[in-house]
Amino acid sequence: MCGRYTLTLERDDFEERFDATAPDSFSPRYNMAPGQRLPVITDADPGVARRLEWGLVPSWADDDSGGLINARAETVDEKPSFREAYESRRCLVPADGFYEWVETADGKQPYRVALEDDRPFAMAGLWERWEPDEATTQAGLDAFGGGSDDAGRKDGPLETFTVITTEPNDLVADLHHRMAVILEPEDERRWLEGDGDEGRDLLEPYPADGMRAYPVSTAVNDPSIDEPSLIEPLETG
Repeated sequence: MCGRYTLTLERDDFEERFDATAPDSFSPRYNMAPGQRLPVITDADPGVARRLEWGLVPSWADDDSGGLINARAETVDEKPSFREAYESRRCLVPADGFYEWVETADGKQPYRVALEDDRPFAMAGLWERWEPDEATTQAGLDAFGGGSDDAGRKDGPLETFTVITTEPNDLVADLHHRMAVILEPEDERRWLEGDGDEGRDLLEPYPADGMRAYPVSTAVNDPSIDEPSLIEPLETG
């Protein structure tokens, strides 16, 4: 699966690499986690990266809980939660690494997985827009009253995304039984602009010989910690 990732680019580097305007308050991130509002490039406006919440909520869901952080490539066109988004709401999820955890005698050891030269990449994703019904909206307004701008998302439409996963390559297989779909730069627009089964062939494991994995500090276990030291290789021996 992909449940935590990094995007350590500065604003100018992000905009040059992905040919999209970065969202407000953009800064390098070292521990991006589900439930956070993160930069995503959607098919609706490929020239602008928008902040969507990680954890897809289908448009038909009764409420906005239980967001789905991953979608399996093998069934993404069949599952009700993803079928409509696969047809017409695709996105790119910019990153430059992701974390996986391995069970050891001393507990779970986190590893960072990145491309061999640490260059940024886009993971294949889907996005959705969920809107509450009138009763839900009114209940939320009654419960929250006023509130400050930094108290979290206000009641109203919610835009979310999920990362598509596939079978692991030989490198990631030692860490987990799934891995995020990493797109080649020349395939990113094809994925973004495709519909129906267009681009289905892109949902394959990235070649292992172009990637590396290394152990990092268990401090990454805490999603509230977001600092450069998290991606430093753990000294062993």
